[in-house]
Amino acid sequence: MASPISIKNRSAFHEYFIDDTYVAGMVLLGTEVKSLREGRASFNDSYCIIHKGEIWIKSLHISPYSHGTVNNHDADRDKKLLLQKREIRKIQAKLKEKGYTLVPLKIFMNDRNFIKIELGLGKGKKLYDKRESIKQKDVEREMKRFLK
Repeated sequence: MASPISIKNRSAFHEYFIDDTYVAGMVLLGTEVKSLREGRASFNDSYCIIHKGEIWIKSLHISPYSHGTVNNHDADRDKKLLLQKREIRKIQAKLKEKGYTLVPLKIFMNDRNFIKIELGLGKGKKLYDKRESIKQKDVEREMKRFLK
């Protein structure tokens, strides 16, 4: 059996300070699940919105399944995320504050083989914050190299 999937959004931690994280289910089609198991997804420019009390993820690119037929899915369709109502209300209240956004962080498979997505509630970083993060990473890398 193939290893459990874990697709990460590397640019999210570079672009945002992540405050809270939430784990949500996704409403997917069969070919999308098969494509995700192959690890074929891209987070480029993907973001989440709240519309009529539901959370949707926009522009999450899941490549068409390689062995799919004419019934293959649309690669860039919007996907509904499954969260409890109180969590959605909590997120909605935070999003009304200035500067907060809901960012997809990671797609993974849980222990029951359900595909989940981890969302982060974060504030955008300024350019000098990004430089500071890069410096911090370089220092940590040097420390690891020195300790080996």
